[in-house]
Amino acid sequence: SPSPHSPSNGSSRTLSAREMYLFDTGGQYLDGTTDITRTVHWGEPTLLQKEAYTRVLMGNIDLSRLVFPSNTAGGTVESFARRALWDVGLNYGHGTGHGIGNFLSVHEWPVGFQSNNVPLEAGMFTSIEPGYYQDGEFGIRIEDVALVVEAQTEKPFLTFEVVSLVPYDRNLIDLSLLSPEQIRYLNSYYERIRAHVGPELRRQRLEEAYAWLWESTKP
Repeated sequence: SPSPHSPSNGSSRTLSAREMYLFDTGGQYLDGTTDITRTVHWGEPTLLQKEAYTRVLMGNIDLSRLVFPSNTAGGTVESFARRALWDVGLNYGHGTGHGIGNFLSVHEWPVGFQSNNVPLEAGMFTSIEPGYYQDGEFGIRIEDVALVVEAQTEKPFLTFEVVSLVPYDRNLIDLSLLSPEQIRYLNSYYERIRAHVGPELRRQRLEEAYAWLWESTKP
């Protein structure tokens, strides 16, 4: 029987620009594994969709830029990804992230943010993926792959370096909800995307993709 992820005449429907789309993408490469989720809306999102998306993004940013002591377990800090949602009584029912293998398992034990995962150490790769789901209406998830790195602090603390270089959907961001620090983080992330991905798109002569990237990473 066809897998639930395969299109079929019985279950397929026409897509429209009036709804939200959640793309969970990834691939296995000889030098690593990707697992990146982006949520987009090509039309006019509702106020709830826009606020929920923005709060999911705030959670993603807050956990990604967190500085924390060495030997901290992921379960201790995962609520940073939920706080912006909790502030308005929203939540999500899945884990905040999982270890990612190097050409191995996409969901690789024992790294992650559950209570039974090992403490985070420099060199580990984990996903950071808060979300929000309104039954029967729409789903939001923003997932990045992050590397645990040493923070620029006197004592040896840790932080994350996001290695997924894919813009977030500007159409869904309510800037009035973001703090100045969150906006600064977004701008420096967009600068990194331009610096790393831009030249590669040019090298491959992908001018349409390059134009899209430039537009999507404006400050």
